[in-house]
Amino acid sequence: MPDSAGKLRDDVVRRLLEVARHLSGSADLRQILDVIINAMRDTLGAERATVFEYDPDRQELVSTVAHGSDIRIPADSGLAGQCAKLRSIINVPDAYQDDRFDRSTDARTGYRTRSILTVPLLDDDQTLIGVTQVLNKIGGPFDDNDEAIAMGLASLAAVAIRRGRLLEDQLVREKLQRDLQLARQIQQGTFPKQLPRLPGIQIAAWNEPAEETGGDAYDVIGDDDSDRVLLLLADATGHGIGPALAVTQLRAMLRMAARIGAQLPAIATHMNQQLCDDLPTGKFITAWIGELNVADRTLQSFSAGQGPLLRYDAARDTFEQLHGDTVPFGVVSELEITMPPPFRLDEGDVFAVVSDGIFEATNDRGQEFSAARTMEVIRACRDGSAQDILEGIREAVAAFSGDVAAADDRTAIIIKRERVSCVQ
Repeated sequence: MPDSAGKLRDDVVRRLLEVARHLSGSADLRQILDVIINAMRDTLGAERATVFEYDPDRQELVSTVAHGSDIRIPADSGLAGQCAKLRSIINVPDAYQDDRFDRSTDARTGYRTRSILTVPLLDDDQTLIGVTQVLNKIGGPFDDNDEAIAMGLASLAAVAIRRGRLLEDQLVREKLQRDLQLARQIQQGTFPKQLPRLPGIQIAAWNEPAEETGGDAYDVIGDDDSDRVLLLLADATGHGIGPALAVTQLRAMLRMAARIGAQLPAIATHMNQQLCDDLPTGKFITAWIGELNVADRTLQSFSAGQGPLLRYDAARDTFEQLHGDTVPFGVVSELEITMPPPFRLDEGDVFAVVSDGIFEATNDRGQEFSAARTMEVIRACRDGSAQDILEGIREAVAAFSGDVAAADDRTAIIIKRERVSCVQ
């Protein structure tokens, strides 16, 4: 017959194996910690056990699982706080004879604490994960053997909490990724599904965010029969969810203005005033708004800090770079709006509005794609359609950048006046 010490060893081994099995087979942190504190209580012959998780943000120890009431205490309070500070075992045979013991929990709950074994929960690099306490060993104080068993179970508790935190972080990241993907779908869904097919004028547009969502947006408001088509390219500072919301708001304002037939000066004025009210200090949006008169083949162009705008004169085979007509939206509340005169698009002429994510795309040597290279592509593709020119720019930027990831969103609108021979 095995002696009592042998039975105890067998029981300890069995409980340790049970904890390890739960640790490997379950992702439920509370369930695993329940198994651990039950093992601590039973193998040490105690009344209660508690696992406190350390909250570094609030500097508190919080009872994750406990035999008894839930507890939240300052990380430097009582024996648990002392154990957390020293990162070493504290074995107290008589709690009420130790000045470090905080009697307030006993007073509040009516429980009488006698002996306490407090063990730190440490990561591999000795980072504090929490503290575990075992209370009131039946038959006397805790001994060295109890400390060794508690340390073993505490190590498993530390692993469980660490893994639980990692799993929680993973779940948060996965949810964030799903939310970002949904945000991308929503943002991409705001772009025109189909661009108007206008007599004698072609329009092509494209957007590619640097992240799941971007701070660039474009819009083309009109249909095949429209005499007036409104166009927008907007670029908010930064990229991601915040800038995406800002440029989506700008697009919504333009859509509403188009519905009520507002003119460009009023549109620009109200957009700027609203963004000054809404954007945080230091944030702004560069924007280009265009009004295309289909019958006259003229384009009214207004730039709030967006540029350079590239105007190609086919007859002269020359480029003109147009710069901002005023500061970006959201900077100055009382913005003076002065519209430049509209200009005519003659046969073969091209007008390109390109975001700085294209101009500033870099290669592995740190060189930028630049407006000059963009103009070279437009000239090389000038006999093609607006879509051909756009695809030429996209392909040239991709070839230039190679494996260098885009640091900014890329957006372009190409407007081309067809030659008479090109009209179907």
